[in-house]
Amino acid sequence: MTNSTSTSAGSLAGRREWTALAVLMLPLLLVSMDVSVLYFAIPAISADLEPSGTQQLWIFDIYGFVLAGLLMTMGSLGDRIGRRRLLLIGAAAFGTASLVAAYANSAETLIAARAVLGIGGATLMPSTMALVRTMFTDPTQRAKAVGLWSGVMTAGIALGSVMSGVLVEHFWWGSVFLVNLPAMVLLLVLGPFLLPESKSPNPGRFDLLSVPLSMAAVLPVIYGLKEIPSEGWNVRYVMSVTVGLLFAALFVQRQRTTASPLISPALFRTPGFTPAVVLNLVSAFGMMGSAYFTTQYLQSVLDKSALEAALWSLLPSVLIGVAGPLTALLAQRGVSRAHLVAGGFALSAGGYALLALVDTDSLWLLLAACGVLASGAVAVMSQLTDLAMSTAPVEKAGAASSLLETGTEFGGALSMAVLGAIGTAIYRHDMPAPAPAPARETLGGALAAADRVPGLATAAREAFTSGMQAASIAGTVALAGAAVLAGVTLRRVRVREVAQEPEKMAV
Repeated sequence: MTNSTSTSAGSLAGRREWTALAVLMLPLLLVSMDVSVLYFAIPAISADLEPSGTQQLWIFDIYGFVLAGLLMTMGSLGDRIGRRRLLLIGAAAFGTASLVAAYANSAETLIAARAVLGIGGATLMPSTMALVRTMFTDPTQRAKAVGLWSGVMTAGIALGSVMSGVLVEHFWWGSVFLVNLPAMVLLLVLGPFLLPESKSPNPGRFDLLSVPLSMAAVLPVIYGLKEIPSEGWNVRYVMSVTVGLLFAALFVQRQRTTASPLISPALFRTPGFTPAVVLNLVSAFGMMGSAYFTTQYLQSVLDKSALEAALWSLLPSVLIGVAGPLTALLAQRGVSRAHLVAGGFALSAGGYALLALVDTDSLWLLLAACGVLASGAVAVMSQLTDLAMSTAPVEKAGAASSLLETGTEFGGALSMAVLGAIGTAIYRHDMPAPAPAPARETLGGALAAADRVPGLATAAREAFTSGMQAASIAGTVALAGAAVLAGVTLRRVRVREVAQEPEKMAV
C-alpha cells in the first residue's frame, strides 16, 4: 500500500524569486564557511591575542556549539515571528559580530563575538531553507532550489579554509571576519524587497522551557562525541553524552505534553519526514567522517602545507557543484526519490571503498574518492531536504529545517566519534612499542618526535593510513546499509501536490 503525503503546488517562480535565492545563498555560504574559516588564522590570532590553550579551543568551538544548540529554537521562532524578520535580525547580528571579531583586542572578546556569530548562524540556516520552501511552490523548481542550497552548504565548509589561507597570507587575521560584511549588508538592503514574509497563522505561545532543554540535549552530546576521537572513551565524555541523552528524553517528553511545543510531534507522523531526518543524519555521518581523515592525510602523510592541502581539497568541489542540479534533473525526468537516495548512498559507499584503497602516496586516488563520496552525499541531502520540506506543513517549515540541520550536526559528531575511534585504535595498534608515548597517541605527536627517532615518521604515516583504511571500510558498510534502508523506507512515500496551505504571507 502506498503512503501519500501532501505539499503545496503553486505557480512558477519568476526572476524575483531566483534573484532572492541568489541573495540567500551568500549568507548561507558564509555561515557554512565560518565553521572552517579559522584553520589558517589561528596562528596569527595566537601571536596577537596570546590566548591560553583553553581559550584557543573555545575560539574554535564556541561557534559550532552555539549554532547547533540554537537551531531548533530559532527554526521554531521563525515560524512564529516571521522567517524574513528573523533572517534580517540574524544578518544584522552576524554582521555586527563579524565586525567585533575582526577588531577584537582580547581572546575573551573574540570568544564572545564567535558566540554571537553562532547565534546569528542559527537564525540564518533554518530561515533560508524555510523561505526557499515558501518561495518555490512548484515541486520541480523547489527541487532545483534545494539542490543549489545543499551544494552551497556543502561547498562552504571546504571554501572556508581556503579563503582563510588566502586572506591571512595577504592581510591581517581580522580580514577572515570582515569578508562577511558585504553579504550581510546586501541581504539587509535587498531582503525586505525580494523576500516574502511568512509565518504560521496559529503559532501558539513560545515555550521558553523547551529552549534550555533543547540546548541541554544537543550540546553535551555533540561535545562528548567530538572529544572522543582525540581523547578516547574518557569517563567525562561518556558522561557528557549520557547527560545529553537524558535531557533529550526530557525534551521529547516536554514536546509531547505541552500545548504549544517548540517542535511539533506531528511532524514525525507525516509520511516521509522521519526517514528524511534519519537518513540525512547518516549522510552527514559519511561526509564528516571522511573529512576527519583526509585533511590530516593531505597535510601529515603527503606533507603538504596547510594552504596546499586546502587548495587540493577544492578539486572534489567541482563534482559537488554538479551533483545537486543533476539529481534534480533526474528527479524531473521521472527517477523515483527512493532510487535517487539509494543511488546516492551507494555512490558515497563507493567513495569510501576507494578511500580504503589509499596508501601512503595516493593523492589522486584520495581526491577521486572524496569527489565520489561528496557527490553522493549532496545527491542524498538535496533529495532528503526536498522530501522533508515538501511533506512538512508550510507553517512548520522553520522547525522542519532546523531538525534537518540539527541532525546534520549530530551525524557529523557521531562520525568523528565512531570512525575516528576506529582509526585511532588501528593507529595505536600498528605503532611500534618502543615509540615515544605522544607518537603512539597521534600522527602529529609522531611527526614532532620524528627527528629524534629514525623511521618513526614512516611508521606513523603507515599506521595512520591503515587506520583510515579500516575506518573507510566501516564507512562503506554503513552507507551501503543506508542505501538499502533508503530503498525500503522511501519506496512507499509519494508526494501528492495539492493547494497551498494557509499561511500568513506578505511581500
